[in-house]
Amino acid sequence: MERVELLGLPLDPVGMEEGLARIQGFLKEEGTHQVVTLNPEIAVRAQEDQALRQAILEAELVTPDGVGILWAAKRLLGLELKERVTGVDLTLALLERFPGIRVYLLGGRPGVAERAALEARRLGAEVVGYHHGYFQEEEGVVEEIRQKAPDLLLVGMGERQETFIHRHKAHLRAKVAMGVGGTLDVLAGEAKRPPAWAQRLGLEWLLRVGLDPKRWKRAPRLFRFAYMVLKERR
Repeated sequence: MERVELLGLPLDPVGMEEGLARIQGFLKEEGTHQVVTLNPEIAVRAQEDQALRQAILEAELVTPDGVGILWAAKRLLGLELKERVTGVDLTLALLERFPGIRVYLLGGRPGVAERAALEARRLGAEVVGYHHGYFQEEEGVVEEIRQKAPDLLLVGMGERQETFIHRHKAHLRAKVAMGVGGTLDVLAGEAKRPPAWAQRLGLEWLLRVGLDPKRWKRAPRLFRFAYMVLKERR
């Protein structure tokens, strides 16, 4: 299906299989292809953060990450998306689908990317490098990634991840670069995914926000997203 526009942002109405097929094509092409997994929080931030907005506008693939995006697509566009394509699910599917894929892991507290690399190797990836997300000078990190030239660059740096990829896209020499949020913490065993029933119902975000006080300050963005959708509908 062709790309659509949701709240002024691009969205590719793909399921997991279509998303994997797109990325498989990227792996055969020249240049770096940015993948954004669009969730309600990112959509809200992009209304005011021009750098983030530009990163999404120029991304080669924007997947629906979050039950809120599925709801908004149906309400505003009459588009029935069949499933979410989240950062963690897409990462795990890529490692399973492409054994031996060359991966660089960037993000998390010191030690997290290293432990995530062990799990990625166990899942069949060739890990060519890793680095924590607590750095100020970006040039050295970008140069290391450029020298490794990975097939897949996974960036778990919270609100910095999409703009970091976009800012350095021309110099990364990664085939695919994707912001993955807390996926590195999951791979490292630092965080557990919500129960399967919550994943099926698309309630992961609710459990994460409710059980993690550090996320409570982000909850208003979810309400603002709902308001934006309802206002656009009217």
